[in-house]
Amino acid sequence: MNNTKNPEENKERTIRVGALARVEGEGALHLVMKGRRVEEVRLEIFEPPRFYEAFLQGRHFMEVPDITSRICGICPIAYQSGSCYALEKAMGVFDQLDAPIQKLRDLIYCGEWIESHVLHMFMLHLPDFLGYESAVSMAQDYGEIVRRALRIKKAGNAVIELLGGRSVHPVGMCVGGFYSCPDPKDAASLLSEIKACLADMADLTLFLAQKVTYPDFKRDYEFVALCPDDEYPMNLGRIKSNRGLDVDQMEFGEAVEERQVEHSNALFSAIKGRGAYLVGPLARLNLNHEKLHRVAADLLPTVCAAVGKNLPWDNSFLSLPARALETVHALALAADILESYAPPARCRIPIAPRAGYGGHGTEAPRGICWHDYRTENDGTISFARIMPPTAQNQMCIEQELYVMAKQVVDMDD
Repeated sequence: MNNTKNPEENKERTIRVGALARVEGEGALHLVMKGRRVEEVRLEIFEPPRFYEAFLQGRHFMEVPDITSRICGICPIAYQSGSCYALEKAMGVFDQLDAPIQKLRDLIYCGEWIESHVLHMFMLHLPDFLGYESAVSMAQDYGEIVRRALRIKKAGNAVIELLGGRSVHPVGMCVGGFYSCPDPKDAASLLSEIKACLADMADLTLFLAQKVTYPDFKRDYEFVALCPDDEYPMNLGRIKSNRGLDVDQMEFGEAVEERQVEHSNALFSAIKGRGAYLVGPLARLNLNHEKLHRVAADLLPTVCAAVGKNLPWDNSFLSLPARALETVHALALAADILESYAPPARCRIPIAPRAGYGGHGTEAPRGICWHDYRTENDGTISFARIMPPTAQNQMCIEQELYVMAKQVVDMDD
């Protein structure tokens, strides 16, 4: 019997990635392993605080959507929509919003889902799965895939520009509706391209399901998403989870808590009394899949068969095909809205400033983007709180990194 200890058993090594590539924002990864044990995992977000919640104070409520849209260049609509709905509640007009205005908000949100999801799937995510340094090098072997993806992303940008005036940091949406509405000719001219991209995206969804091998990974998540009664979540609905959370939008801020940790400038979010939760495409799909547009719903069984797992999906790597299904949904919904579009009787409802409070979240591409505001009698902001989706996922991401590190601890650096 050999009692000699393995000299590698207690060897400590640190793996540090000082700047994570192909992600939105600025962060680092820090792993400490001792032998086959994972001692420490840190997801370090070193992007400096920008103090939006502080400098919104004293601003007029009509300024807020254009300011908050600057929080993210990829998902400005999420911040505009969340702030608009929250402030419409504060001003007491939320229930007065016209149905055509709601449709147009869904349409511009479709544009954001399309362009953001495609960027995430094909430019940031797919190169890793296929073993390429970047989308540029991937295009040498998968040129047609990249070209089709770029075409779809361009169509998403065009939808945002149609309603927002420009595709980056759009300025068309306002508290109460929109500053102006699209010309029917412009809407009609976009329809054929959206339909063509829908066919392309259906093919690309099957490619991602059938041609990509996803790591074997499983966790017991608490999924949290908007859950409307009669539509796939985007702008409206109560906030629910697979473990019994069921709150009105105004109550969500009391159901969760934000924690500061030493190694991150972004706050960690947790459900009070429970802990980490996951927002985003997996949460939306698992909780609302029966409400997908019929075009996406028809693809779902084939996608499930291809990835070898029926819903609910409890593997975060499957957020890739989940995003693909949501992109099909967004393109199909956008086509429906454009096809039936007629200019509404009014683009926005009149609003008189008042003191009030409102809280609301919408489904950004990466999950619930929740806002709450208090206003003074003259309509200026006295308090602001914004919970971005990626920050809400941070605790869950860090826990996943620990689980994944244990699975790969035997690999070399």
